[in-house]
Amino acid sequence: PTVPYFLAWSRTGDDGKSDRGKVEVSGEPLVIKTSIDKPGFVRIIARLVDRNGAPLRAKNMWGGSMDISFEGGAGVQPEKLVAGAEEPKDFDAFWQKQKERLAAVPMKFKMEKQPTSTPEVDVYEVTVDCAGPRPVTGYLTVPAGARKRSLPVRAVFAGYGVEKQNPPQQGPEDCIVFHVNAHGFELNRDADYYAGFARAIESNGFSYAFDPKQNADPERAYFNGMALRVLRSLEFLKTLPEWDGVRLEVAGGSQGGLQAIWGAGLDPDVTGCKADIPWCCDLAGAAKLGRLNGWHPEYRRPLDYYDAVNHAKRIRCPVEITRAGLGDYTCAPSGVAILYNSIESPKKITWVQGSTHGYMPKNPQRIVREK
Repeated sequence: PTVPYFLAWSRTGDDGKSDRGKVEVSGEPLVIKTSIDKPGFVRIIARLVDRNGAPLRAKNMWGGSMDISFEGGAGVQPEKLVAGAEEPKDFDAFWQKQKERLAAVPMKFKMEKQPTSTPEVDVYEVTVDCAGPRPVTGYLTVPAGARKRSLPVRAVFAGYGVEKQNPPQQGPEDCIVFHVNAHGFELNRDADYYAGFARAIESNGFSYAFDPKQNADPERAYFNGMALRVLRSLEFLKTLPEWDGVRLEVAGGSQGGLQAIWGAGLDPDVTGCKADIPWCCDLAGAAKLGRLNGWHPEYRRPLDYYDAVNHAKRIRCPVEITRAGLGDYTCAPSGVAILYNSIESPKKITWVQGSTHGYMPKNPQRIVREK
């Protein structure tokens, strides 16, 4: 650099300790040494700043700007981490009741072929009746001319937000895929509809799923209807004549990863689960044990019915956590580690250094664990 620049860094951790410093950029690596005296993670953030402490910024992948920074960390004995709260004693009874609510609603659905269909893959707009406030809605891709009982099926669940869901422009030719939105909103509507829908599902001034009063009752929680739609979407896929009767996969990222874990834990027919940066793992960890918090609804005991960690214990199919960011504090590393620890079936996790929830560095260090 032709003028002095600095790296301003901070260290926080699941032990509640913090440290910070600032060093001038010299061409030599900045080495930060720290420790933690119990199982858990430390978080390191280092930002490039000018002599006045103002961060330097660059364009991000969405066309906006972001600090030029590193966000990552390290874990000590993550395999020894356990959840911050015990699961509810009536966990299985609660979900049996929800399945009975769902079974009381007949399986009725509509499929409308879309203009985005190609000679290779048919695309359908799908609506499926469901218990709860709204139906299942989404887009289904089916390889053209597929024979009966010949193909695997896969449900792909959406991340947080209320953006318009557009029909896919293509799909795999060897698998049926159902792209399920989280809310059951109407498809092919204008921007005003989705903006109004987002406002309508707010509660007491909170964005959906974040209202503490709503979350005080597990059957009133926004996650309840979402989970019912996950189950119904899998039931729908199993009715398709092209399904081979065996292979049923679930996948998704962030909130979609949470839904994939729900699906794999609640439906024993699921044969494979891939969850990327899965959300809402160990919701009680910060409140009960002082761990670094992620971005998720404020902990209430009824949310334990929806915590991914408790569902993971019931999964019997192989699970791959395709990315766990060591700098991701939307889905804190401690929670994702506990999710992995809770899975008793074959499992794999890929830790990525310098990866936040929405950022993946080029050529990052990856650490893979498999069991």
